[in-house]
Amino acid sequence: MNPEKPLRTEVLGIPVDCVTMQGAVDFAERLIEEGSKGNYILAVNPEKVMVLLKDEALRAAFAGAALLIPDGIGVVWAMRRLKGLASVRVPGSELMPKLCELAALKGYGVFLYGSKEEVNEGAANILASRYPGLRIVGRANGYLTAEEMPGLVRQINDSGAEILFVALGSPKQEEWILRWLPKLNVKVCQGIGGTLDTIVGTVKRAPPIFCRLGLEWFYRLVTDPRRAKRQAVLPVFAWKVLREKMLR
Repeated sequence: MNPEKPLRTEVLGIPVDCVTMQGAVDFAERLIEEGSKGNYILAVNPEKVMVLLKDEALRAAFAGAALLIPDGIGVVWAMRRLKGLASVRVPGSELMPKLCELAALKGYGVFLYGSKEEVNEGAANILASRYPGLRIVGRANGYLTAEEMPGLVRQINDSGAEILFVALGSPKQEEWILRWLPKLNVKVCQGIGGTLDTIVGTVKRAPPIFCRLGLEWFYRLVTDPRRAKRQAVLPVFAWKVLREKMLR
């Protein structure tokens, strides 16, 4: 197996890869089997695109990613409209369990870093039960101090993990990856935001019908009105995409 690197394109000048879920899993496996270090996977959605347009340093972190999955339906829509690509959504919260399934099959060691201690521990237990044979070789909550980071780096390297999941939320997790991943021996690192919370159930994912219709963002807004300010950029994103389409 030697899957090609997914096609990298851009939306409003922000890079994103045209890839399927299986393509993402296969590419991650290739990176692990090749044995190279410093590979990381990040998710791109409209909210992040709008942030990246204003944050040059964070934009550099995304540009250096081995894989940028189209996590938001708005990004998928933009890729189709602007680039004519048959893009599909690859949610990071679904890719993470798929990589755990791959790790259980192949014997890769997994390290979980981030979220609250009880969430981290609970997710580790659930994943180990869900995927028999999964080796969770280490874990740490996301409330370590800056002074504790060198110790965490040693812990991760000593664990022998091939896959590292970082659940610190954006942009903190991307900044952490940019700062510390070069010192780590892991083969693949994925920034997973609040995925551990969805695994343990403290945060509910949208019902399947909302996901199929591309309305997960709407479900999140209705169930958590505090997201209104964050999602206020969505109409601006849509307008920018339509304006670029018209200018072309």
